Amino acid sequence: MPPHVAIVTDSTAYLSPQALNRHAISLVPLTVVIDDEAFEEGTDISAPAVARALQRRRPVTTSRPSPAEFTAAYEAAAAGGADAIVSLHLSADFSGTYDAATVAAKEAPVPVRVVDTGMVAMALGFTVLAAAEAAEAGGSMDDVVAAAERRAARTSAFFYVDTLDYLRRGGRIGAAQALFGSALAVKPLLRLSDGRIELLEKVRTASRAIIRLEEIVVECAGAAVGGPTGVPAGVVASAGAGVPAGAGTGVAGTGVGGVGSVGSGAVGSGAAGSAAAEGAAGVGRVDLAVHHLGAADRAAALAERLRPRVPGLGELVVSEVGAVIGAHAGPGLLGVVVSPR
Repeated sequence: MPPHVAIVTDSTAYLSPQALNRHAISLVPLTVVIDDEAFEEGTDISAPAVARALQRRRPVTTSRPSPAEFTAAYEAAAAGGADAIVSLHLSADFSGTYDAATVAAKEAPVPVRVVDTGMVAMALGFTVLAAAEAAEAGGSMDDVVAAAERRAARTSAFFYVDTLDYLRRGGRIGAAQALFGSALAVKPLLRLSDGRIELLEKVRTASRAIIRLEEIVVECAGAAVGGPTGVPAGVVASAGAGVPAGAGTGVAGTGVGGVGSVGSGAVGSGAAGSAAAEGAAGVGRVDLAVHHLGAADRAAALAERLRPRVPGLGELVVSEVGAVIGAHAGPGLLGVVVSPR
């Protein structure tokens, strides 16, 4: 009988409660602190509440889970029959979550592999789902980690923010970059690269930035699955991918398990508008997630424009980010995750 590998992640994966339950994924929440009052992400506070606090210039910070919270999750997984655990988390450059999980793994009752995916939001979520599917197929701990690393290596994330000020306040982007963007009154397009946020392009207006974001996503998705892209070559080279296979993805382990829930997001089928593309020779499947904070109409419109333009579209998720990412990105965030299967 193959070993049972349990999957643990954190609340910044933004998986829906249905996805967490369907794959028996355990979740450990991060914390948002507003005016010295702490709230668990996903249960105690919503992203819109964080957006309102930011707009009122109230102090908003975030903090990692404690090692004890991971210990409890790992012990619960082991008690539920897990022989091993793979614990997948947001980039260690964003949070100490990976470090806390690594500390807890050393005392776990079963072997635990802790993975710094270099991802966040549904870039992390799609990586976690790939790991869960490998575990459900009877894969070993090594098989599950490899599946997660492959998905992370293929995954890209691009996003638009109204201002770099919130990222600067949280230390997620350099002060010089934030000052440059503010001084020129440009609208920044950012990417996730090697677990860090980097400035990708600067565009003069919000409407032009969103059009450019759409072009980059279509180019990236088309190149990834071998279909037509519809925009000039060269965008993908500048946009990059998630993390290189075997690099930028940190793995630590020993001795763990978990149980949990929470998440956010509405999921729509990607079948409409892509059925013909799915049957095209040489075209793979690619999942997309469109994230936003306080920009639901803008996100829905972008998703509908992307639906017929992405060859081999699989799942299309449209969701508001959670409180932790919202605290750092600020209101007006619009992002897209491109994740080939």
